[in-house]
Amino acid sequence: MQLTWFDSNSWLIEIGGQRILLDPWLVDDLVFGNLPWLFRGIKTSKRDIPDRIDLILLSQGLEDHAHPPTLKKLDKSIPVIASPGGAKVAKELGYTKVTPLQHGQELLLDTVKIKAVIGSPIGPTTLENGYILTDLTDNKSLYYEPHGYHSPTLKESVPIDVVITPIIDLKIPVLGSVIKGESSALELCQWLKPQVIIPTAAGGDISFEGLLISLLKAAGSPEQFRQKLTDNGLDTQVIDPQPGQTFTPLLN
Repeated sequence: MQLTWFDSNSWLIEIGGQRILLDPWLVDDLVFGNLPWLFRGIKTSKRDIPDRIDLILLSQGLEDHAHPPTLKKLDKSIPVIASPGGAKVAKELGYTKVTPLQHGQELLLDTVKIKAVIGSPIGPTTLENGYILTDLTDNKSLYYEPHGYHSPTLKESVPIDVVITPIIDLKIPVLGSVIKGESSALELCQWLKPQVIIPTAAGGDISFEGLLISLLKAAGSPEQFRQKLTDNGLDTQVIDPQPGQTFTPLLN
């Protein structure tokens, strides 16, 4: 298993001989609802589109997961697996092989099993997707959820070797958490006892501007989370990835 972080929630996952591009934001700015005054993410380092993409995997239909400018640049014949919201975006942009996955559904990509699990609430009625990816050749597995919302049903999937999820909180006063990682990631590690946890969602080579940024409050850090793991008798390793650099999690 090899992983490359492209800032924010964007990853290249190489597993079971497959190259899976997850929630890609590789070009242009990130804007929600065509309202740059509200929120605008600007990349400060260029990210090349990876060679040979076997699958695009989308956890949500929001712009920071199904980023329209990036999806417009990619080859529309690449298969897409997505939450129903992400599938809608991909189809509207002209992708020809789009498979929406409901919670609990599984698909095989050669020797990689992809299972959709309950993810983040978006609005009052929509639950987006998290994913469990399993390499059937060595039975190593990876779980991804980008906002820190983890269903207790994950306990049925133990063991999980690698977790990619937030480990800090991002909150808007009065409205509450946009991303919840501080407490939910600890509980997740207590459930799954992964060998490795890797933070996502925050940071990378990005600058942000807009009204929303002035309201967001962050809490937590990788160092604080490592201490929480130690205090709770967990030996999960925290990897703080470097943007654009490919790495191999060391697994037993």
